[in-house]
Formats: sequence, C-alpha cells, structure tokens
Amino acid sequence: MTFFELMRRNAWRKRLRAVLLMFSVGIAFLIYGLTASFVSGSQGAAGASDNLLGVFNKSGRGLPLPFAYLNRIADDGDVAAVAYTARMRGFVEVAKNVVVVSAVDPSTIAAANGKELGLTPELIAALEEGGDRVLVGRALAEAQGWSVGQRIGVTSQVMKEDGSRDWSFVIAGIFEGADASTDTYFMLARYDTINAARARDKDTVDAFVVRPREGVSSGLLAARIDALFANSAAQTRTQSEKQFLEAFLRQFADVGLIVGLVVGAAFVTILMIAVNTMLFAVRERRFEIGVMKVLGFSGGRIMALILGETLFIFAVGGAGGLILAKLATLSIGPAFGLVFSAEVLLKSVAIIAGLGLMTGLLPAFSAIRLPIVNAFRTR
Repeated sequence: MTFFELMRRNAWRKRLRAVLLMFSVGIAFLIYGLTASFVSGSQGAAGASDNLLGVFNKSGRGLPLPFAYLNRIADDGDVAAVAYTARMRGFVEVAKNVVVVSAVDPSTIAAANGKELGLTPELIAALEEGGDRVLVGRALAEAQGWSVGQRIGVTSQVMKEDGSRDWSFVIAGIFEGADASTDTYFMLARYDTINAARARDKDTVDAFVVRPREGVSSGLLAARIDALFANSAAQTRTQSEKQFLEAFLRQFADVGLIVGLVVGAAFVTILMIAVNTMLFAVRERRFEIGVMKVLGFSGGRIMALILGETLFIFAVGGAGGLILAKLATLSIGPAFGLVFSAEVLLKSVAIIAGLGLMTGLLPAFSAIRLPIVNAFRTR
C-alpha cells in the first residue's frame, strides 16, 4: 500500500464523519464563492478601471451638465479621448422590468470606452445606420430574450416633445463586454436622436467619459478638469470608474467589510469543527500510530500523513462548494453582477490549502508527541 493510499483510507475510515465534514467545508466555500463573485462582478469595484474617468455634476449625479463642456475637456493635451452620455431610465412592458438606455455618440464612445464594452467597428457602423438603432448589452439581451433586428418599446421617464413617454428602437447589434465582469445590462442609443426628440434638458449630458493619455496620472487630470469648471454654474466632480463604484456601494454598506465578516465567520467556524474532529480521529488511532512508530515511521511521515488527510477533506469539500458557487453564478445570471473569475478560483485554492494545513497541525503534533508506551496502553 502506497503512502497516498494509506492517507486516503484513513480519511475515509469513518465515512459518515468524513462526508459531514466535507459537507461543512463545502457550505463554507459556497458562501465564499458567492460573496467573492459579487465583489469580483459588475456590482462590485474589483473589475473597475482606474484609467477611465467620469465627469459628473458636483451637485448630484442625476443633474445634467452642458454639452458645451465637451470641447473644453477635449482641449486638454493629456486627454486621449472624451465621450458623453445621457442616461434614460424606463421599463419594457411592465413597470418592474426596468432598463437603462445610454444615449451616446457612436464614434466618440468607441474611442473612449469601446475596448471595455467590446464595441467593434461593425457594431458602431450598425448603430450609425439609423436614428432608432440601439446596441444592447449581452446581459440585458439574454435577460429579456431579445435578438438582433427586433423592435422594442421603452416607456421612459424622459418625455418627448409630443408629450409621449414611449420610445421605439430597433436592435442593431449586441455588445459582449471585454470580459465577464463588464456590466452589459444596458443599451446604447444615439444621442442626436434622443436629444432632438426629448422635451427637456436639450443639449445637456449626464456625464463625460474621459480616457487619459498613456502615462498621464488620472488623479492629476481629474483635478485639472474640475478646476476648469470651478467657477461655472454647473461645477464638476471627476472620478475614476473604480472610485465611483466604491463610493456608490459605500452609500449602502461597506461591501468589503461585510464580505470579510461573513466569510471570516464561516471559515473560523469550520476550522474549529475540523480541528476538533481531527483530534478525535487521531485519538481513536493512537494504537495504530504507536505501531507505525515501532515499524520505523518518522515523525515527519506521520505529520505528512495527517496533514494529507486534512488537505484531502478540504480539497474535496472545497471543490464541491466552489462548483456549486460557479453553477449558481451561471444560473442566477449576470444581472446580479456575480462573476466567478479566475482570481476568485486562485484565492479559493490558496484558502483551501491554508485551512487544510492549519487544521492538521495540532492533531499532527499530538500524534508526534505520543509516547509508544501510552499508545499501546489504549489497546
């Protein structure tokens, strides 16, 4: 019998105990996988950019900015590209089915933010074909069951000049986003069409999107942009995408602290349960440990055997929990911003290894220090 076979058999000696312990480990890593996926996803700030700036009204994000600010921002030599957006909230069919339309200029949004959104030249050309064309994000299209060429109606809070709130669009394409963490639960429409038809706030935007030139400090550029409009009627607040998302989430709660407390409590609990269980398991095998010492097993090999058992239990249980977390993120859908990324997986593997080793240390030292005479007395 090989060393690894002996380790596996010892782990499965009491099958019910092993299964229950693995189940507990799996639940802990299911919790971790879901919470970490939330932070990693589009609802968190982990995947947000530090190099993409948003210029908003200082008095409130919902207040407009003059369109004329565009040229003054673009004149700064450290600005590589600048775009603008006017967001329009509405619903499709029923009031609970909320959607967001971002009115943009196709060419400028492609230059400033096209890479992150996955806007190809073909998609931009399709958006420019007609004033009623829109590009729909993959997450929104899948949630609504929409396809290219379909005409959709949006009832918006933005009133048209004729008094209607009903807007009609044709889906010209679907953009995917640069990766799974990119928010694609919205659609892009043409600003000129929305601006010409709306009854209020003409020639205004909700925000400007600024991409600094390579090597330019985004913080310094943000301060310089705000200084341009310090004495204007509509002063600005410029933040990176990551800063904005972090500030937005902190309005409701400190997401990082909550995730840390929940995950920490789960792992501390499972660590205490696992250590206590392994101590009992080693105590049950005192006679066998004494026999192994008589046969010439060194303290290092006995320690490796017990650590291998705990690693095996945590690996099987943790893998099961992470698989369930991955399936949950796929079934829930991207609308909730859950993204089980490679970073989450790597951190999970590191935690599994760390907890497995920590769990086995105390039982392993207990086995090493056990005198052979005391071990044989238990028989």
